[in-house]
Amino acid sequence: MKTTLNTCAALLAGLLCAGSAFAATQIAPSDKHLQYTGRVDFADPQAPVISWPATQIAGNFTGTSLSVTLDDERGLNYFNVIIDGQDASPLILQAAKGSQTYEVAQGLAPGKHSFLIFKRTEGEEGTTTFRGLALDDGASLLPPPPRPKRHIEFFGDSISSGMGNEAPFNGDDAVKRDKNSYLSYAAITARKLNAELHMTTQSGIGVMISWFPFTMPDFYDQLSAVGDNDTHWDFKRWTPDVVVVNLMQNDSWLIGRDHKLQPEPDDEGRIAAYRKFVTRVRALYPNAYIVCALGSMDATRPGSPWPGYVTTAVERMRKEDGDKRIDTVFFPFTGYTHHPRVFHHQQNAQKLTAFIKQKMGW
Repeated sequence: MKTTLNTCAALLAGLLCAGSAFAATQIAPSDKHLQYTGRVDFADPQAPVISWPATQIAGNFTGTSLSVTLDDERGLNYFNVIIDGQDASPLILQAAKGSQTYEVAQGLAPGKHSFLIFKRTEGEEGTTTFRGLALDDGASLLPPPPRPKRHIEFFGDSISSGMGNEAPFNGDDAVKRDKNSYLSYAAITARKLNAELHMTTQSGIGVMISWFPFTMPDFYDQLSAVGDNDTHWDFKRWTPDVVVVNLMQNDSWLIGRDHKLQPEPDDEGRIAAYRKFVTRVRALYPNAYIVCALGSMDATRPGSPWPGYVTTAVERMRKEDGDKRIDTVFFPFTGYTHHPRVFHHQQNAQKLTAFIKQKMGW
């Protein structure tokens, strides 16, 4: 089935609706000119599987049109499609369940163009298998853009994933089309630093307890982001220069507020659990600069003990483990009781970017 960009009252403006299109040059997912970023499952090179937020497929091409074929597991994923770097007005693609082809660019001027396909949503929305591209008759892919030399990875929860960031100020946080990892503070920071991004994040996850039966220590090493599974990411494939850990918001609600974890860990237990996870990260990336962040939701409200747990864990790693490449950054709670909106993410990215530039000399 092939779809194209038409006016469709049943969907939001900018989403893809049914129609027809034609393009003659087929580009296989294994084409050497396609540039993938993120934890992509290449078990079948002709059908790579995408699950993590902020996973990207990029490339350069000739011609006047571009179509993409996606096979989506649940019909819940959203993608930004950015043509020629125009990210202020991306095409928002809602992937229908099953295999479909979407015309994402048409009527372009003849010549060279670029594209970026960027996963807005998370593993909880399911997997998407990339089945390839279609270009004009006689058009071709060109060598891809150079990869950024800097690498940054985020381990986080819904804040880092960008949950609800495009929702109205007084809107519902959980509408899937309003979740946009491209405009999370994590992705904004990566772009400001010209760094390649891996986003190892999941809404609702914690260090000691989550809103579901698995935690980040169970989840961080998976190839697939869909729930708790037995897939394994090969950490030798990609190494970050900087790692940002922004966790404990969900722990603060489920332990500190709701007392859901029994027996309930005391202050020392909370510090130890956080330190244990960050020590795992350090073992994976012995040369990375680790930024232990928290916020900007109410775990950093005035009087909250949770920033103190993070600070103490980091201080102990410095003193007891001799770790000199680790520090803390806290994003202040503004009093806004929903998930951060885009302007909050922009403010947090500004703070984090300045901090990393100072520490890394970037």
